[in-house]
Amino acid sequence: MSLKQQHNRRNFLKSTGLLGAGLLVPNINLASNGTIAMNDGIHQFGKREGFTDQISILVSMMDWMRATVLRSVDGLSQKELDFLLDEESNSIGAMLLHLGATERFYQIHTFDGRAWGDFDKKDTDQWEVASRLGQKGREIIKGNPLSYYTDNLEKVRERTKKLLKERDDSWLMESTMFFGNEPTNNYCKWFHVVEHESNHNGQIKYIKGRMA
Repeated sequence: MSLKQQHNRRNFLKSTGLLGAGLLVPNINLASNGTIAMNDGIHQFGKREGFTDQISILVSMMDWMRATVLRSVDGLSQKELDFLLDEESNSIGAMLLHLGATERFYQIHTFDGRAWGDFDKKDTDQWEVASRLGQKGREIIKGNPLSYYTDNLEKVRERTKKLLKERDDSWLMESTMFFGNEPTNNYCKWFHVVEHESNHNGQIKYIKGRMA
């Protein structure tokens, strides 16, 4: 590709908003210490060691979306994590903890086969405020460094992957009545966890843009 072609391609991407949307991301992944690390396979969805075929694809999507979220928050200070646009908004820190809460509750629902809301007290004590957010979340979830949130996300994700390694593709396709009280398989439920992170990543990027 010539320099002129590269320039024209970049201008096209800018005009369509792809660069601003963060769709062109480097080869990144979550390292064990909660930082962003290089991983040449992050953009190739497919087989992952220890997982069945379809669960591998799900894990690929989960890894990709998590890396994108971490890229959005990389380097944020405590003040930035606690920033509120207005008295009704959620902070970036609160949204990160909210992602962990959502994933934990989906673990209980899908892996333990329990009805939504049938959670142990230790889980509601730890995660309910982050799950519901609102005024209580604004009052409680603040004053933490970025590592506090990324460590929580990583601990929950490690458990998800451990439990997914114990399941197969037939489990992924099992359905219960869920979204809209309609048959919903575990694949859809866990894809929703990915999509949920995507939604909040958009909010995070919007808040970052309003901090100046």
